[in-house]
Amino acid sequence: MIKLTELNVGEKAIIKTIEHSDYYLKLLEMGCLPGEKICITQIAPFGDPISIQIAGYQLSLRLVEAQHVIVSLV
Repeated sequence: MIKLTELNVGEKAIIKTIEHSDYYLKLLEMGCLPGEKICITQIAPFGDPISIQIAGYQLSLRLVEAQHVIVSLV
């Protein structure tokens, strides 16, 4: 298992857990739920933010938020 921030564009993964932090509820409310399949679609030129495809929509996350999402590669 790795952090979401360690994936490259085009890689697919499944969310395993979200670390408890100040961003825990925010991530859950945005649809980052354990078991959801995600795909990294874009990374900004300086690396922040990243864009992911999740639950049928695009979601942009800052690295400070994305580092709390633990995933496993598909």
